[in-house]
Amino acid sequence: MRLFVFLAMAVAFASCNETISETSAVAPSELEPHRPLYHFTPDSMWMNDPNGMVYYEGEYHLFYQHYPDSTVWGPMHWGHAVSEDLVNWAHLPIALYPDEHGMIFSGSAVIDWDNTSGLGQNDTPPMVAIYTYHDMAGEKAGVDTFQTQGIAYSLDKGRNWTKYEGNPVIKNPGIRDFRDPKVFWHQPSEKWVMVFAVGDRIKVYNSPDLKDWTFTSDFLGWGNQGRPWECPDLFELSVEGTDETKWCMIVSIGRGATNGGSGTQYFLGDFDGETFTLDAQFQQGLEQDSAYWVDWGKDNYAGVTWSDVPEEDGRRLFIGWMSNWQYATIVPTERWRSAMTIPRTLEIISTENGPRLISRPVQELEQLRAASNELQSTTELNNAIGELEATFDLSKAGEKVGFELANSLGEKVVFGYNPQNKVFFVDRSKAGKVDFSADFPGIHTAPRTSEDQMLTMQIFLDRASVELFADDGKVALTEIFFPQEDFTSLQVVGEEALIEGQFHALK
Repeated sequence: MRLFVFLAMAVAFASCNETISETSAVAPSELEPHRPLYHFTPDSMWMNDPNGMVYYEGEYHLFYQHYPDSTVWGPMHWGHAVSEDLVNWAHLPIALYPDEHGMIFSGSAVIDWDNTSGLGQNDTPPMVAIYTYHDMAGEKAGVDTFQTQGIAYSLDKGRNWTKYEGNPVIKNPGIRDFRDPKVFWHQPSEKWVMVFAVGDRIKVYNSPDLKDWTFTSDFLGWGNQGRPWECPDLFELSVEGTDETKWCMIVSIGRGATNGGSGTQYFLGDFDGETFTLDAQFQQGLEQDSAYWVDWGKDNYAGVTWSDVPEEDGRRLFIGWMSNWQYATIVPTERWRSAMTIPRTLEIISTENGPRLISRPVQELEQLRAASNELQSTTELNNAIGELEATFDLSKAGEKVGFELANSLGEKVVFGYNPQNKVFFVDRSKAGKVDFSADFPGIHTAPRTSEDQMLTMQIFLDRASVELFADDGKVALTEIFFPQEDFTSLQVVGEEALIEGQFHALK
């Protein structure tokens, strides 16, 4: 299926720089350099934020910001794909198009099980999308009311959509950056809750029916204050190993993240249906460290979680946009632009410094494993993809432990842990194509909080990305890269400290 899609795209985009014969049997890896082999990418053209993620009748829905006419950001639509397992995705037609109210910016989707909105029919609950309208003409005219919130609904598992005739459901009171609604049902208060980004804060609204909304509170003044605040999420999780629960608020920032540019931070606390309040211990940590990040790498942005995952599953599932606004529009791909991270589960653990959020790859990714072998000093790669599981004894470590990806051109990406500085790192300064942006090359780091001498890492490699999870999910570091030819060699760095390791070849 993927080969068919790639070849079809080659014909559709014959005007690109490369001339492709209709009869040539070119492998996908040669046809489209840097196209990931197991990460979600659009069939073609531009993609950014994940939107409207919802589970319904056996399908995970992934909507996303999409411009179908260019590989550069433009008038936003909602692209659409579905999966039964979070790994294999089927592309569907565009779900939401711009209309008289504006472009379709980011938002969320829910299943209105009790038909509080009255939009369901014949015992079929509506799937309701809640999104931001962006009126470009209004923005160009200099008014501050160009962003509003609208809804649409589907009665056929998200295949066809009807815009609500009363849109917008939340008008703009005169504030720029008034966007990205995430909605969920709050059972204790029996109300819908909306959190969305408004300048330097998150606003909370309530509604009985998804159509009439009332402001209840603001959350502001904590964490990284880089602007703009975007793509919030709010959800409750059990604290691992306890009977306690905490609420987690996710906030993305377009500029000023820990390694530069875009990033996603989180806050832990309590929520009563109207007001989010920071956990006291977590607040103390913020006062010292200023921010905590869902992912410390340069390339995990605007991530949010799936709604309506069945209770018997119980996971909080997350996916992010694998790019950074510093260079997203100029990365060296031609027919498509951008990928999503692998799906992850978000969990809260207790630490001596208070509750903290961790992320782990979803178990469904194990179905990609084609063969598993003991990790060797040097491993030859096929299409630069694989999964690594490794344990290092830091008492035996030198300057670094980790891995080096390389190819025949001498290009390389090095990633792992520096025991002297107590930081994880990804060094993509010599990764191949790096000169398209001064913000792209470099060494990017994340602090280690654990003092354990045994360091565990789980790493996912694709043709143009590395996702490093360390200390059982306490640290995540995601980075993209663009070698001039696929990496074909993986070498262990600090082999003397390697206790055990496995390499899983991935399909």
